[in-house]
Amino acid sequence: MLTMDEDDAPRAGKMRTTIDELDARLLLALGENPRATVLALAGRTGLSRNTVQSRLARLEERGVLTSFERRIDPAALGYPLTAYVTVTVVQRMLAPVAAALAAIPEVLEVLGMTGEGDLQVQCVARDADDLYRIAGRLLAIDGVERTTTALVMRTLVGYRVAPLLRR
Repeated sequence: MLTMDEDDAPRAGKMRTTIDELDARLLLALGENPRATVLALAGRTGLSRNTVQSRLARLEERGVLTSFERRIDPAALGYPLTAYVTVTVVQRMLAPVAAALAAIPEVLEVLGMTGEGDLQVQCVARDADDLYRIAGRLLAIDGVERTTTALVMRTLVGYRVAPLLRR
């Protein structure tokens, strides 16, 4: 059984979410075919249509299912370079820095971190010159003290949760 504290979820509240075996089967089936209808998921999992529908609604409500947005390869949009930028910020300015980062279209994700830096920023760029421009924008944000950029050379293991669900 998997558990997730509220702090691990993108939604507010102090509930603790438990994923049981039926939820895991349903999430695996949905992961294998994200466009599947409720009826198709019911057939794949051996659950009734009503059970599938109510469990999906409950998983969404609890923040387990956060987005049905398909992953789009930024390279197809003209952004073949991916970089991770570690950002050190003035702590009292964390919220305005995060808001400024969210306003930069090339910033795909910002994570609060422990360790050397405060934020891990995933961004994309058209080429090295474009990455230089984006890095300059990050450094120009009021409250950013310093950045360190690492360029992604190759994806060896893509984002996945299926092994956790199968476990």
